Amino acid sequence: MNFQGQWKPVITMVAVNFGFAAVNVLLKKILDQGTNHLVIVAYRQLISAIFLAPIAYFVEREIRPKLTLQILCQLFFSALVGVTLAQYFLLLGLKYTSATFSCAFINMVPVITFLLALPFGLEKVNLKSLAGGCKVFGTLVCFGGVILLILYKGKPLINQHHLTKHGDMTFSTSKTESWAIGTIFLIAGCIVWSSWFLMQARIGKRYPCQYSSTAILSSFGAIQSAILCLIMEKNLSGWILQGKLEIASIIYAGVVGSGLCYVGMSWSVKQRGPVFTSAFTPLIQIFVAIFDFSILHGPLHLGSVVGSILVIMGLYILLWGKSKEIEVCQTQTKQAQVGQLQDEQSTAVSHIIPVTSDSTVP
Repeated sequence: MNFQGQWKPVITMVAVNFGFAAVNVLLKKILDQGTNHLVIVAYRQLISAIFLAPIAYFVEREIRPKLTLQILCQLFFSALVGVTLAQYFLLLGLKYTSATFSCAFINMVPVITFLLALPFGLEKVNLKSLAGGCKVFGTLVCFGGVILLILYKGKPLINQHHLTKHGDMTFSTSKTESWAIGTIFLIAGCIVWSSWFLMQARIGKRYPCQYSSTAILSSFGAIQSAILCLIMEKNLSGWILQGKLEIASIIYAGVVGSGLCYVGMSWSVKQRGPVFTSAFTPLIQIFVAIFDFSILHGPLHLGSVVGSILVIMGLYILLWGKSKEIEVCQTQTKQAQVGQLQDEQSTAVSHIIPVTSDSTVP
């Protein structure tokens, strides 16, 4: 097992999801303070584009393929789906719920990605094999965990007096949080984000420069989000950031969340495929649960814990099945190559033998 082929994608996705977790916690904080979610998307994408553009120019200038109109259109729609709409819906869901719940709900992304990949031929399931059975079983376990997260809240595992004493509760009694609306937005966000993984897998084959493609995505995302915000929000005062927390959070979200994390995901999709990349999203839930309790002082309920455990178990059963499937494909490929080499050697020998036998005839 070499580092480049096995461990590097794993470490990359752990770092990516840690970055996303920190972004979600910080954005939840400034959303609760009244910052417009579309303004957040526009600013973070603009910062991401400014941050990545010089890196893309110097790192990939010698290997960057020609940017055709077709690739540019694909990147535009990829930005619309995976950046503008995904962040729009997910931030709205985050606004109406909590950081822990929204990230737990995002754990549906790998399952949705897997299901969407099937009709496009990006994933195949052989129910007669162990790997195929694990992929299906993991999907069902994960889906059951998500249903539990939605339908069962359970008793709080942390003393509520501790939460109110040390800070504002995520489930504030001073404002009404529409969980039904938030759930709808989260479902929409998960669907469009899952679609982005499939689109990026296709784009990555034609334009395999992660820094350049992410910089272009961020530029398109900033323009799209700004236009959408100006259409929906006429008050320009919302564009003025107030306070160090807002400025620092959006800069961090732009550089890390919309910049480096998207670069890491694009690279992982190219290396190991969309299902492998999306299968690491449960790590966001673990990191956010820690941040949510320690920083946002959010409550922790039994349903969230049990549902999250089921989701993580299901996803890593799915991931194990995927890894076994890759091993089988690699073994079959090597066997085919060995067989082809043996056939070529046999053909070469068959051409040599007659010549040798003729030369020895008296």
